Amino acid sequence: LELEEVMELVELIRALEPYPGRGWSDETPQYIIPDVYIVKVDDDYKVMLNDDGLPKLRVSKIYRRLLKSKAENGKETQGYLKDKLNSALWLIKSIDQRQRTIHKVANSILKFQREFFEKGLDYLKPLVLKDVAEDIQMHESTVSRASTNKYMHTPQGIFEIKYFFHSGI
Repeated sequence: LELEEVMELVELIRALEPYPGRGWSDETPQYIIPDVYIVKVDDDYKVMLNDDGLPKLRVSKIYRRLLKSKAENGKETQGYLKDKLNSALWLIKSIDQRQRTIHKVANSILKFQREFFEKGLDYLKPLVLKDVAEDIQMHESTVSRASTNKYMHTPQGIFEIKYFFHSGI
């Protein structure tokens, strides 16, 4: 091809729409990031939490040192630092507890719905919050909160965790 023809073709390619569906919707796509992955390892399934969105929280050593140096700090400052340290530790513990609860719920769902993970949608069994709550020895409301707006990546696709809870098919 002549250089002039190549330049014309380049301009044609530049004029093409890389997202052909964009003309029918102006909404920004909402991507789902799974909170839990069900992964098949050999003949068994493993539950893996997605920690990518969670920052690694820890209390700064500077604040720990400030709390220990009582002589330099007044009583009011010491009380303030202790209160903030306790709040930080509570937050870290709460996030860890939340992750453990999600892991327990996912393991229980895996136990009840194993055939679904192996064979597909036709093998989804009726399951209610109460079954999982009893299995992991937690209250139904805790299971409900732990599974709300959470997604699970399975060999069969990505599903909202609440999808697995229904009384009949």
